[in-house]
Amino acid sequence: MRVSNVTVRKRLAIVLFIGVLIFAIIDIRLGYVQLILGDVLAQKAKDSWSRNIPFEPKRGEILDRNGVPLATNMSAPTVYVMPRQVENPADTAKKLAKALNMSVEEVYKYITKQTLIVRIPQGRKISNEKAKEIRSLDLKGVYIAEDTKRYYPFGSYLSHVLGFTGIDNQGLTGLELYYDKELKGQKGSVEFYSDAKGKRMPNLADHYTPPTDGLNLKLTIDSRIQTIVERELDIAEATYHPDGMIAIAMDPNTGEILAMSSRPTFDPANYRNVPSEIYNRNLPVWSTYEPGSTFKIITLAAALEEKKVNLLKDHFYDPGYVKVAGVTLRCWKKGGHGSETFLEVVQNSCNPGFVELGERLGKEKLFHYIKSFGFGAKTGIDLQGEGTGILFDTKRVGPVELATTAFGQGVSVTPIQQVSAVAAAINGGVLYTPYIAKEWVDPETGEVISRNTPKAKRRVISEETSKQVRFALESVVAQGTGKGAFVEGYRVGGKTGTAQKAQGGRYLKDNYIVSFIGFAPADDPKLVVYVAVDHPKGTVQFGGVVAAPIVGKIMEDSLRTLGIKPRKGQLEKERAWNDPKMVEVPNLEGLTKKDLQEQLFNLKLDVSGDGEVVIDQAPKAGVKVKEGSTIRILLGPKASGETSRNQ
Repeated sequence: MRVSNVTVRKRLAIVLFIGVLIFAIIDIRLGYVQLILGDVLAQKAKDSWSRNIPFEPKRGEILDRNGVPLATNMSAPTVYVMPRQVENPADTAKKLAKALNMSVEEVYKYITKQTLIVRIPQGRKISNEKAKEIRSLDLKGVYIAEDTKRYYPFGSYLSHVLGFTGIDNQGLTGLELYYDKELKGQKGSVEFYSDAKGKRMPNLADHYTPPTDGLNLKLTIDSRIQTIVERELDIAEATYHPDGMIAIAMDPNTGEILAMSSRPTFDPANYRNVPSEIYNRNLPVWSTYEPGSTFKIITLAAALEEKKVNLLKDHFYDPGYVKVAGVTLRCWKKGGHGSETFLEVVQNSCNPGFVELGERLGKEKLFHYIKSFGFGAKTGIDLQGEGTGILFDTKRVGPVELATTAFGQGVSVTPIQQVSAVAAAINGGVLYTPYIAKEWVDPETGEVISRNTPKAKRRVISEETSKQVRFALESVVAQGTGKGAFVEGYRVGGKTGTAQKAQGGRYLKDNYIVSFIGFAPADDPKLVVYVAVDHPKGTVQFGGVVAAPIVGKIMEDSLRTLGIKPRKGQLEKERAWNDPKMVEVPNLEGLTKKDLQEQLFNLKLDVSGDGEVVIDQAPKAGVKVKEGSTIRILLGPKASGETSRNQ
């Protein structure tokens, strides 16, 4: 059958249209792929070829308030292997095994793994010398990536507070864990390209993404005071061989922790060498125990605030015991203190006297103040593992529980709670949240990113009550049980504590935690120091005998370090028979050599300088020193027209 020309033309037109349509679709698709998807597909191809060698960021340094590094970083390169790039596995395994002190078989197993990249465990955090040695081997497929490890320049110094990091520079304890997110930074990498066999593609350039270093953390810690605290704890540890020790120094007007330490301690860089119960427990914030007589400060503050006592006018008779609901509660002094004012009750740390104050307050008022001072709850300090302590449920508090609580027995508190509470009692009456992180600083620019400021929780007592508390506690140091903390020239206040340890619901025999909490200057406190010694050996276990002198030494050196000068108005110390005789340093400036020979005083002179006249002396006139102490004097030329003072 013959097809007409019209039909043929129609069919050809349809075929042509379909052909044009197909080519148009192909052209559009090619254009879409080239112009729209080109970059995406090229990136996917690159991604399939790309290999990354990670670069760890520098972990932020931890510094004291003056910029002294307490935790920093040291270079510790890491070995990576790209198995598909290794040209001679046997030879590479042999050379690498020798450098890393491994068996050849073990290395061979790593470098022949069916994976893109391998990190050899024994090649992590190696020394720079070892990294240089491995680079010199020029092994194909073996790379050295820059890495760091944590370095603690002062060893065990501040160890429980700082904590430590793991092999991946992740924080595990202490501030390293608490602020891990801010300190760790973000990883970087070197990206290069290789084919399916792992061979590098020379036509594509490597791409480096720098790591973002962590922020530096500046603490409230003053390393000068921390050094003093560490020194005194070391001396006490060698002297008394205690089961443990705790020390905290704080600015009472802000809540800033200036020093914190405990024993036993450890080196953060070698934490695996000590049992976990040592490095996992930061005792100043974790441990709870009966506070003993240091808790009497709270009872005193509450009684004064409620006007339940007049320290000078009210009197109390102490026979050495007090009977409460058929239970005999004894004073530490056998036979008692007899008749005394309530100021003397505080000075003598008289238990029956404080039982009387507790009864005057009643359980509702006493426990209201105890909780208001922060006991029974966390202080909120920025450290891991803080304890809360244990208080009696007021519904179950009877006359005996009220009495024992009033003098610090039967309750359990943490050291940081005690320091915060006493700071509130003597700073004018305001309870602050203690803190240890002061500023976050950009490591590149030195710019302060954020800053923590003092946080006042509440007013607990009035300014006037706080003033009375300071007066009473200053008399404790000058004339009471705290004489061991007396510092010549400085107005120091404080309170002793001696608490019998309990185990299994029973008190242990001859096993005490002795403590002292002190502050200075008493008229304008700048420093609070707490020290507790757990079961000191070879001595009488009293806070005034063991802990008070430690606080006194810490206080004296710390006050001078802070630039706080001695002030007048110090209460005269009540001297014991064995106390050294103190004499006032005379004014020697302006005296000639002949004048010095005629002076009558029981002091030694250390003379330096050329000249005829004293132009300087140390200590200065008016300072009290032990009889027989050495006074350093400097001689210089006599000023024009100057004559001897004695002429």
